Amino acid sequence: MALDPALVVTPALLAQQGIGVVAPFDFALDRELWRWMPDDVSLYMTRLPYVPVPVTVEMASALSDHSIVRQATRDVLTPEPRVVAYACASGSFVRGATGESRLTETMLSAGAPAAVTTSGGLAESLRLLDARRIAVVTPYIDSVTDRLVHFLRAHDVQVVSRVGLGLLSHIWKVGYGEIVEAVARVDRPEAEAVFISCTNVPTYDIIAPLERMLGKPVLTANQVTMCSALRAMGWTAAGEGQSLVRLSGTTAV
Repeated sequence: MALDPALVVTPALLAQQGIGVVAPFDFALDRELWRWMPDDVSLYMTRLPYVPVPVTVEMASALSDHSIVRQATRDVLTPEPRVVAYACASGSFVRGATGESRLTETMLSAGAPAAVTTSGGLAESLRLLDARRIAVVTPYIDSVTDRLVHFLRAHDVQVVSRVGLGLLSHIWKVGYGEIVEAVARVDRPEAEAVFISCTNVPTYDIIAPLERMLGKPVLTANQVTMCSALRAMGWTAAGEGQSLVRLSGTTAV
């Protein structure tokens, strides 16, 4: 009896590669991360321990504690990911550029074969786009947004305009309409790109429309995290109409 060709699965389709994702305890957008994944790449998720404080500098600092990041990295290594991604914007920029580098080093020392962070991915993405002046939208209170501006300054990136939503919790409940409105308010002619911070802000479906509206690249926290992780593996992200995805196979200099 001949097999139906539709039932024949090639070895290439069976050979899954993996990305280990270390996310904050309140991360609610697992499905969004998967949307950048090629069919042959899987995500292995783990969560950092609960921190009983609102979304402040204190929380971001707690989420980037090296001991818990080291343990979370070890927890996600069992399925043998090719790279481990720390998927938290504030946790990776709160201690500045040096803190982000040390966070990456912590994951590598815990056994990650390669490691990226959201803020490291942002810096890499801005280099790829040759964007040195940007506008920024965040869900944070001002003290947290200030840390992002400081981090970017250390990477020779100037924030020419910023809008913070002032949220202390439930960031994942922000809707697309609120983000689009904030982007429209923050954009300036001198901004070469716009960045929407926080991995708990949903953005996938609005990136390409915003780029068409503004005529410039729009980067988001989840986008830069996933593109950076895939780039470390030599893979290209999915994401039609997104400027950064078109550069996913490029190596930053």
